[in-house]
Amino acid sequence: AFVFGLVIPNGALGVVLLEKLDDFVSGLLLPLFFAISGLKTNFASIDSGRTWGVLAFITFLSCAGKIAGTMLVTMFLRMPYNDGFILGVLMNAKGLVELIVLNIGKDRKVLDDESFSVMVIVAVVMSAIISPIVATMYEPTRSSVSYERRTLQRALHDGELRLLVCIHTHRNVPAIINLLEASNPTTKSPLCIYVLHLVELTGHASGMLIVHNARKSKHVPTAKNRTQAQSDNIINAFESFEQHSSFVSIHPLTAISPYNSIHEDICSVAEDKRVALVIIPFHKQQTLDGGMEGTNPAFGSVNQNLLAKAPCSVGILVDRGVSGSARVAANEVSRQVCVLFFGGPDDREALAYGWRMCENPGIALTVLRFVPGANATLSTMLPTDDPDNPNVLTVEATSSWENGLDDEYINDFRSKNDDDESIVYTEKVVNSSEETVAAIRKLDNYHDLLIVGRGHGVMSPLTTGLADWSECPELGAIGDILAESDFSSTVSVLVIQQYIGSSQHELTGSPHSTSQSDDELIHRRTWSPKKTDYI
Repeated sequence: AFVFGLVIPNGALGVVLLEKLDDFVSGLLLPLFFAISGLKTNFASIDSGRTWGVLAFITFLSCAGKIAGTMLVTMFLRMPYNDGFILGVLMNAKGLVELIVLNIGKDRKVLDDESFSVMVIVAVVMSAIISPIVATMYEPTRSSVSYERRTLQRALHDGELRLLVCIHTHRNVPAIINLLEASNPTTKSPLCIYVLHLVELTGHASGMLIVHNARKSKHVPTAKNRTQAQSDNIINAFESFEQHSSFVSIHPLTAISPYNSIHEDICSVAEDKRVALVIIPFHKQQTLDGGMEGTNPAFGSVNQNLLAKAPCSVGILVDRGVSGSARVAANEVSRQVCVLFFGGPDDREALAYGWRMCENPGIALTVLRFVPGANATLSTMLPTDDPDNPNVLTVEATSSWENGLDDEYINDFRSKNDDDESIVYTEKVVNSSEETVAAIRKLDNYHDLLIVGRGHGVMSPLTTGLADWSECPELGAIGDILAESDFSSTVSVLVIQQYIGSSQHELTGSPHSTSQSDDELIHRRTWSPKKTDYI
């Protein structure tokens, strides 16, 4: 087999042979070999308790020796003890090569039935216990790199912004590129973009992460033809974007992994590259009649797993026409962007992204803040007969703290954009989730892009009960409404979740709250001379 592999030239012939023979070898020959090995194993040959004791001792000694040796090396290299133990456990894994050697020994009468059976049992037991031990003790997405700029809110306005964009298919490319173009790369704050093409691993091959050169090579031997062609098209599109844009650097990668664990690859790349935001497409795409249909159910699971494990902020893009050719140049065509602000860390992160966009001369930004009216109280969300219920007190205290942070960030945003007429700030007083939905639906077709926080972990009387009707929990209550097929056929949506490990003290200064009446709309005329037409 080794000589046969040397004879076959590296190129298309080898790829075709692998595709043709992989299913036959992995699906028939390999299981047949294991079955024959099992038939050769005679448990009845181990007929004494002493032999079983020797078996247990050999198993323990072989495992303990490798673990102890690996632990000593990791102590010398000052690695974490947990990593050393896991490496030692992995050293005990037995595979196909060991079983082949045992079969050769039995066929040549070097091993008798008892010795062969003992060694096969040892190999099976040691391999069986490794997987649960590693799965229990090892967390692939745990933070191993220390860096502070894990959110847009904490990113420097005069420093490089690092983004990781994930691509499933070529259909995701135009919308992502237009979103990046609107992100206002400048000489003081350039964009460093890592493009990760997500490819599902099929068959029995091992997952891999391919790092492409700045100018990709002609052949990627480990990738199959169709996957390679799709990756080439995606890379070409982003390299063209880099060549026609200023202050943008593109770094393409390809992750080939099962969809149930590909979020770990995304998190590892985000951690290693120290990005502030991961942008990933929504798992539904718009149809010709304006509806939304799912492309692959596994994409939704990838998004949910990423939201739970991400080491930085995450944005899910619902594409509804941002990729139109008339909107390619952000500095030539005015785009209407609206940030819906309900409060909480996710909404502050959404405002941070809108803040960066509004510095682009081709972007007109509207910030619509929803304010609870006199009839909207947080206590109605926790019905109780005891006014001293600690749950109610905790929720109200947390809400007050978050409101202070919201006011602080809003005031900072307004004070630094006091003279910008392209920015409109409005406040809408609502008392219930029904009024919230009605106000949101008035935005239909007025803007090109809506940015909203996911609202994860935030309790608000303005969205009470909306989450119970959500079809896509990864978008949050408001994001799910905006992504509905009956909401709009032209407005794209970006749902952002802020990194939950970030500090709550992003900005300094005392919280500031303004007195508000029960009018339906409070508009800051002294701050911005422009009005909105939809309220």
